[in-house]
Amino acid sequence: MSDASVSRPRNAARNHRSYAAFIGHRLSGVALAVFLPLHFLALGLALEGRAALDGFLAYAENPLVKFAEWGLVILLGLHLCFGIRLLVVELLPWRGDDDDRAGLIGWGLALAILVGVVFLWGVI
Repeated sequence: MSDASVSRPRNAARNHRSYAAFIGHRLSGVALAVFLPLHFLALGLALEGRAALDGFLAYAENPLVKFAEWGLVILLGLHLCFGIRLLVVELLPWRGDDDDRAGLIGWGLALAILVGVVFLWGVI
């Protein structure tokens, strides 16, 4: 059977919730990887002395930076929850045709948002 004889559309898999979770997991991972060098740079300021670190901490009180921190916590929660979902899908046995593993996506998204709200509550 050739690929041309398959009746489903070419992008049918991309319209599934699991594809959105895959993209969310990948993009949050990339965003966290971009953040890590900035985090190490901020930690390195402590080695330069108290004045350098105090200057950065004063900058970190900026509302835009606080909002970015909240976004980072959301991305971290999203990456964690979708990563756990991926492990469940890959490693645990399927129970049957009625096994709705895609339902874990909503729970993961809700948990990531809850973590962000709890963080925001602690920041305010």
